[in-house]
This record gives sequence, C-alpha cells and structure tokens, in this order.
Amino acid sequence: MPGTRPKLILASASPRRLALLRQAGYAPDSVLAAGIDETARPGELPRGLAARLAAEKARAVARNCPDAWVLAADTVVACGRRILPKPATADEARDCLALLSGRRHRVFGGVHVIDPAGRERARSVVTAVVFKRLAAGEIAAYAAGGEWRDKAGGYAIQGRAGTFVRSLNGSYFNVVGLPLYETATLLEGLGLRRPEG
Repeated sequence: MPGTRPKLILASASPRRLALLRQAGYAPDSVLAAGIDETARPGELPRGLAARLAAEKARAVARNCPDAWVLAADTVVACGRRILPKPATADEARDCLALLSGRRHRVFGGVHVIDPAGRERARSVVTAVVFKRLAAGEIAAYAAGGEWRDKAGGYAIQGRAGTFVRSLNGSYFNVVGLPLYETATLLEGLGLRRPEG
C-alpha cells in the first residue's frame, strides 16, 4: 500500500536485544533469527568477529525480506585476544568466570543495519569491564544458577553477575547485548525515525 512504512526486522533470537530495541523506542515488526555459523575464523580478532557476525546476520535475513529495515547485532567477550565462548555447560561457565576473575576484559559489540534500499551501515563498540576477584564458592554458585546460558563470556551483567563488576568504561547496554546510542544513531542516520509518543 502506498505510504505504508517498511517493516523493521530484528535479526536476532535474543530476548535481551528485543527488550533493548523496544526500550530505545523501536518496536520491531518481526524477529527472525539468522541461524548463521558463529565460529571464529583462524586468527580472527574479537572486534572483527563481532562486526562480521552482525553483518552476516543482517544480510542473511535481508535476502529473504526485501524492502524492509533489518537490524542485527553480535556480542563478543574477550580477555586479551582470547575470545570467550557462549558456554554450553556449567563447567565451561566456571572456566570463563575463573578467567575473568580479578581481571579486565573487553566486550565488543557489532551493529549492522540494512535499509529498504539495500544501503548498509555498521558500528563497532567496545566496553571495558573489570571483575572483582571471585571466590571459588561464588563461581560455583553462579554456574549452578544457570544464568550464564546463551551469554557471551558466560555471564549476564544485568543479572546476578552485575555484583561481580568493579568498574565499567563504555556502553553498559553493549554488554547486555545492544548498544542503544549507536543503534539509534544508525537507524536515524538512515532515515528511520522513532514513533512519537
């Protein structure tokens, strides 16, 4: 129909990203997981991995959704150049927390937008996070609680793991899963305005 606004699609199955996008004032018309392989390439650095995965997610969904706005994001947690996994088991979650304990790590976020005309824009964001030194009992209790599931680096800063954070430099929302300022700037820069009210 003439005058109908193109749909906004969030190319992510993450409930956190959906909640953050809505918080920013952009309620997507639909949510579609891209289903891409998220394995890092040999020698790939964390920042590049986050940017590449966000782009691949956006393009995979945009191919099947012409004339729509497509937004994708990815989050990578790294200690130095070492990329931490999304743990599949409690043992892997404990390993991640033991590595992060008492140390500074970085959270890399990639955001990628494709507009209805096929134009692409991207932003990379980095947040530095310092964890307190974690006691063995704290690590065991957190791993047993299961909050680490489907979380890059094995923790959710918006949950109990928020008590582990001594300091944070950069975007808090990037660590949760979607840097709001950068996302809104990308969308507005391409001409997608937030609904009033």
